Amino acid sequence: MDIDATIESSQYLHLEHGGEGLAPSFRLEPRPLREKLIASNPIADEHRFLFRQIMTGTDEGIALVMEHERAIVAAALAQPRYAQRVLDVLDVRVDYDFRRQGLGTVMIYNLIQRAREMELRAVAVETRTNNFPASQFLLKSSFDIAGIDTRRHSNHDMVKESATLFWYAALD
Repeated sequence: MDIDATIESSQYLHLEHGGEGLAPSFRLEPRPLREKLIASNPIADEHRFLFRQIMTGTDEGIALVMEHERAIVAAALAQPRYAQRVLDVLDVRVDYDFRRQGLGTVMIYNLIQRAREMELRAVAVETRTNNFPASQFLLKSSFDIAGIDTRRHSNHDMVKESATLFWYAALD
């Protein structure tokens, strides 16, 4: 699946961290980037593998694709976590040439509907603070920020202006 999911943005979410111990505080605000971000966003190997597993029925989950003229132009991947009653959206990508046509919105709302049918309580997504377009998309799709991890990828993410954001769309 070769979808050009390049991330392009002139903004990021700046994270200010305060407080200490059991009273931490976080503040996010959009800020301009020093230079425009244009970053390749290839599908992770584990997601590519999981996509195949779900499509062949070997693993449980939801794999959605949209085609245009026999080429895949959008895809979404999600797996239920029944113990937590949450549908984890692992990947949503739309080819660069097909953005802003509602394909991502259709896929995320399809996943939300499927989570409701599965009687789950929420849909969860992770993004990074440097992927401003994804954050805007999730806000527009009724997701709320539920948590922040400043060390998920390294202990220096705050310096690199990139922390992990946890988003939830509550279904109840």
